[in-house]
Amino acid sequence: MRKVGAPHMGRPFSDQRWLLPFLASLLGLMTLLLGVVFGLFSSPDVGVSETFEFAPRARMKDPMDYFAESDFKNLFDLSKNATLEAPRIAYLITGTKGDSQRMRRTLQALYHPRNQYILHLDFEAPPRERIELAMYVKGDPTFSEVRNVHVIAKANLVTYKGPTMIACTLHAVAVLLKESAKWDWFINLSASDYPLVTQDDLLFVLSSLPRDLNFIELMKIFGWKLNQRARPIIVDPGLYLSKKYDIVTTSQRRALPTAFKLFTGSAWVMLTRSFLEYCLWGWENLPRTVLMYYVNFVSSPEGYFHTVICNSERFRNSTISHDLHYIAWDSPPKQHPLSLSTKDFKKMVNSSAPFARKFEKEDPVLDKIDSELLGRSEGQFTPGAWCIGRSDGGLTRALSGVRMMCFGQVQVR
Repeated sequence: MRKVGAPHMGRPFSDQRWLLPFLASLLGLMTLLLGVVFGLFSSPDVGVSETFEFAPRARMKDPMDYFAESDFKNLFDLSKNATLEAPRIAYLITGTKGDSQRMRRTLQALYHPRNQYILHLDFEAPPRERIELAMYVKGDPTFSEVRNVHVIAKANLVTYKGPTMIACTLHAVAVLLKESAKWDWFINLSASDYPLVTQDDLLFVLSSLPRDLNFIELMKIFGWKLNQRARPIIVDPGLYLSKKYDIVTTSQRRALPTAFKLFTGSAWVMLTRSFLEYCLWGWENLPRTVLMYYVNFVSSPEGYFHTVICNSERFRNSTISHDLHYIAWDSPPKQHPLSLSTKDFKKMVNSSAPFARKFEKEDPVLDKIDSELLGRSEGQFTPGAWCIGRSDGGLTRALSGVRMMCFGQVQVR
């Protein structure tokens, strides 16, 4: 008897209708695989790799990127910051008997319509000299039109190394705050100071800086300064008398303060408006407490602002420890700096500082600075974009100087 089975049993591959689609799919898959393999290992000069030619290449990070100075350094890409508004500086120029002509010359070298200027001839100068200075300012057509130069009419008696110098500075700041709401930094100078760069160049460089930086030379008081400055109790006769005398040291000595730490540095500063408002208003009472302490302190102008700013949580991290001056000293340093002359000219230029001190009256080096650094003629303002052009030579010096003060020696290209 014949067995009956399924028609496909015994010849499982006899139906080949599936073979053609299978081979076509296999051929397509192999073509795709070969294309991928040869594409990955092909030369980078051909094929899809050409689309990556403009991709940024990996590079090692600049070590400076890991420090705060790197963010600050980026501010000096002046092309990126060219649209920033230039700052405004408030200057205090102080002098004593016989300094009115020097103050006029310094004012002419520093003048710029954006800035504010306070002139203070102390009480030792005769009234006639103070009146002549005020008449010069009043009679100058530029000053009269811009109205940014002010002469302190009621002079203060200022004692060297005494708190009356601080009182004079705070007085000037109060006048500046009253007269103009538009200034960013305050710089104090004396009649024996002189600029080494034009105001156009200085303002251009400062336009790239944060407006909350304070340039003030700082160091903690230690060693002999503790015994000779912090512990003695002095009296400034300028607070009580109408004639200038040297400070008086009492026989008693005092302990160091515990409410704040003492700091010292140069008396020449560039401070922000916000910090000086804090010193005048003192909403934490720290500025007034420190001021009362420094009333009886030797060389208080070299410690008051320094101690306030270093003990303030808000402002202690806003400082650059530099006084923006080139100053020559004996070795070892004595109480007063050396007077500068033409033999110091190259050192002044190489210092990249925007100011220098101290200069004797009518020293020939001042004429050299006028002609070679400022482009200024005798009795005239320093040229600038606001009047008859600009002096490009000082820009590199100003830029280099401020950059060095902020994060060390750098090369200006």
